Amino acid sequence: MTEYIPHTPVLLDASLEFLITDPSGIYIDTTLGGGGHSRAILDQLNEDGMLFGVDQDAEARAAAAEYIGEDKRFSIVDGNFGFLKTIIPPEVHGKVSGVLFDLGVSTHQITEGARGFSFQKEGPLDMRMSELSGVSAYDVVNTYEYKQLRDIIYHYGEERLSRQIAAEIINRRPIETTLELREAIESVLYGRHIIKSVARVFQAIRIEVNRELEVLKDGLSQAFDLLKPGGRIVAISYHSLEDRIVKNYFKSGNFEGKIEKDFYGNPLMPIQVITRQIITPSDEEIEENSAARSAKLRVAEKKTEE
Repeated sequence: MTEYIPHTPVLLDASLEFLITDPSGIYIDTTLGGGGHSRAILDQLNEDGMLFGVDQDAEARAAAAEYIGEDKRFSIVDGNFGFLKTIIPPEVHGKVSGVLFDLGVSTHQITEGARGFSFQKEGPLDMRMSELSGVSAYDVVNTYEYKQLRDIIYHYGEERLSRQIAAEIINRRPIETTLELREAIESVLYGRHIIKSVARVFQAIRIEVNRELEVLKDGLSQAFDLLKPGGRIVAISYHSLEDRIVKNYFKSGNFEGKIEKDFYGNPLMPIQVITRQIITPSDEEIEENSAARSAKLRVAEKKTEE
């Protein structure tokens, strides 16, 4: 196995403060990674507490197992958090005290060129977070029609030159590596923010490969079903598309952000926001860990039945 590059947990203190409401409770870390958040969660649980660490990446699961070591309170779960109700044991459904989502890509995935996530290192066009995923970045770059490619770059990357970039990618096919893709993107860019545009296009392709926005919606709604009344979801997002989904769901219990009402006009709110303001990293944390720069933390709680 490739040496796993550690991922420094983002907003660690704040996420623990809002997540751990019961030291004897059951918790789920849906994005286990190298185990940074999970180990800190275990440090705050007593001997009756329980933690499930979920990850679809075999390298991450192996690294977390080594980092955390043997702990009877801790179980590693192989799977995608979009299928929480399937992969988390049924006996704890409706009994979970807290679920943590730390979204985005891990330091290891970005730094390890062979995974194809990085535009700074030569690597194959892969970008799959799990070896079981079907479509790879190579498939997206080399087989998608112009309109599909343009729309992905525009909607998932929020990149204004999506038309020109999509046309140039098609013009250069076949594109085999991450650096070839970067060259194609850069050839139509201008101005001071070229690197940001390259990053946005890579983000767009990664989101498409891993169906990240659909999976996030599934994960949030299934996490809600697993919570006990008063249980919490803590979500850390890194770009506006993720944050908008989290914000709408926490606001209304649906992904349109529309608060439904009963026959008498009373709001039907199964979930309530705990953090009125978005929590962001301090200047000190950003200085120590540049990956935290764009992080936004939101917290919501499952309402107790009246």
